[in-house]
Amino acid sequence: MLECVVNVSEGVDATVLAALTDSIAEHLLDVHSDRDHNRSVFTLIGEEAPRLLASRAMDLMNINDHSGVHPRLGIIDVVPFVPLFDAQWSDAVRARNDFAQWATAELQVPCFLYGDERTLPDIRRTAWGSLVPDLGPSKPHHTAGAMCVGARQPLIAYNVWLAGVDLTTTKAIASSVRSESIRTLGLQVGDFTQVSINLVMPEISNPADAFDAVRQHTEIHHCELVGLLPRDVLLSIPAGRWEDLDLAEDRTIEWRLDNR
Repeated sequence: MLECVVNVSEGVDATVLAALTDSIAEHLLDVHSDRDHNRSVFTLIGEEAPRLLASRAMDLMNINDHSGVHPRLGIIDVVPFVPLFDAQWSDAVRARNDFAQWATAELQVPCFLYGDERTLPDIRRTAWGSLVPDLGPSKPHHTAGAMCVGARQPLIAYNVWLAGVDLTTTKAIASSVRSESIRTLGLQVGDFTQVSINLVMPEISNPADAFDAVRQHTEIHHCELVGLLPRDVLLSIPAGRWEDLDLAEDRTIEWRLDNR
């Protein structure tokens, strides 16, 4: 089984989000929308759903109209394929390549690839400079921008919200807790600041570890799980901490699959 966690550059317009959700309802495990990021994360199963979602987004969205604190290259910004259970890494790479070839041929949207070749942060730093698209046009699509299409192992997206901490300090905290297993950004989100985190090796650094790393530097207002997490990661954290960490059994990939 392949999971695909598509990041879309829209988190505000309820009409657009409803239309996107309707287009992939039978394949959907979770959707998380953020107004300040102006971004939504769709957790999908299979290879058909991301194509349906991308096609619908092309009809409804324009990257030139977008504003939000999260970095982005396009309306369908990130399309990572993730091997689950009996799926292999090679299955995710093949699905990534197939999707990118489809997106460039059918939608004329340039695609940057990540996985074994490079990381997503590598693309964010170098796209349209030293790095050109791996497939498709050499310039951004006039309304869709570009896509970052990847193969990766399961990760956990997690936000830690701070109150009364300025952005400069928040960025310094994000830098301090960053490691091989914890990727971070320091962002301004309304009246709060936020350490936005990707736990790329959740077997090494889980949400409790991220929370504790930030708390060494400042008080935490609240936390937020973005999307889902693997059940074994949840069970590695004492149940008494789940509520404060915004975790629960029904936020696991396995629970959502069992209760579709």
